[in-house]
Amino acid sequence: MVKVLQKISGTFRDPKEAELFGRIWDYISTLKKESHSVIDALHSVMTGKPFLPDKNN
Repeated sequence: MVKVLQKISGTFRDPKEAELFGRIWDYISTLKKESHSVIDALHSVMTGKPFLPDKNN
């Protein structure tokens, strides 16, 4: 997904931007794989109570 975004926007201005994008994308991807609501999970992140996927799966 990073390469797709890079092709669309041209490039990331800072390596930290690419890292942050990757972390967010991984979080959303994990939520989808575990059949959780992405909107609800992102809302919980914004309210300071993030959903943490189970690492044992």
